[in-house]
Amino acid sequence: MTITRRTTILAGLVVSGLTFAPLSAQAQDVVKIGFSGPLSGGAAFYGKNVLDGMKMAADEINAKGFEVGGKKVNFEIIGLDDKYNPSETAINAQRLVQQDKIAAIVVPHSGGIFAVQTRNQQQNLLLLAYSSLPEITARGNKLTIQLPPNITDYLKPFIGYSMGKFGKNLAVAVTDSDYGKVWEKTFKPAWEQAGGKIVADNPLSYNKSADFYSGVSKVLAAKPDVMLIGGPSEPTGLVVKQARELGFKGGFLLIDQAKADEVATVAGGLAALNGTMGVLPTMADESPAAVEFVKRAQQIYPGRIIGSDFAIPYIGVYMLTEAMKLAGSTSDAAAIRAKGGDAYKALPESVNFLLYKGMNENGLSLFDGRVAVVEDGKIREVKISDF
Repeated sequence: MTITRRTTILAGLVVSGLTFAPLSAQAQDVVKIGFSGPLSGGAAFYGKNVLDGMKMAADEINAKGFEVGGKKVNFEIIGLDDKYNPSETAINAQRLVQQDKIAAIVVPHSGGIFAVQTRNQQQNLLLLAYSSLPEITARGNKLTIQLPPNITDYLKPFIGYSMGKFGKNLAVAVTDSDYGKVWEKTFKPAWEQAGGKIVADNPLSYNKSADFYSGVSKVLAAKPDVMLIGGPSEPTGLVVKQARELGFKGGFLLIDQAKADEVATVAGGLAALNGTMGVLPTMADESPAAVEFVKRAQQIYPGRIIGSDFAIPYIGVYMLTEAMKLAGSTSDAAAIRAKGGDAYKALPESVNFLLYKGMNENGLSLFDGRVAVVEDGKIREVKISDF
């Protein structure tokens, strides 16, 4: 029997599975924000990062005190495990709406996002989508905000760097999720238009498999110069490790769910990732605001690698609560969504350290995606404008 995990975070005490609010919070309105994502299986670490980023933001906001429309508000994060299964996401969202009366939900995988989008407008449910697929906003859902930039931002730097450094033969071995399929569909024609060749295409079950030797061996038999890989960071690290063990000397391109520093912990260190390009890990961001954020986060979660899977949902919760304040409502999803862009602009840089500039009319959050390369066992930021 599979038991759905439920994580409830509220400023208070947890005793024998029961959650109690402190006396100071009992006079406040409690606004609930939901989460449905993987908290078990191969993507569990990914889901936990997203959920913990949300928790940290809510805890900070509650500690400072917050008002919406002249009323004091306390925020509660309720997290459910969907095992990376979109049908489970839909069930969780319905449960969170009916039982917990959530004001918004964060979903960190495209299949689950698309499942929630089938009903969220009828439910008056604001969806914060943590995925980079262009289709999320292209669908025209009026109650969706997409938190990361689109994957199209990464095409030029990925192709320019890897093709110039290693060669034109590409093998695709990304996750077989909906998210991976869109990356594949988007990246392959761009690679070919740049003069490259697809020599292998073999998606892998990153959330289910613990051994990728068979799939990686099949890919390497085509003698690629570059491998496009990625899904959750931990299984991605195993793909890298096994590719190197099988003799692959070329470069890796990490689709944006995988983070180089997290991948390295499984792959055998950053040296195994030499010649890799991916998104800039948060802990490699040298801006003072990002450094201070990582310091605060690691005081709460000692030893944790603090990546964008933690950071972007953290900023997303701050944006959501600020949008509620600007809208004067914690329940009018359309009014809150309409204030999303202004909310980003109102956040201090200590919170908005990724420098979000606002939100477009389709609900896409606007900030410059940043990339990095691994060379000589070190992560180095590269400006997208360089390509």
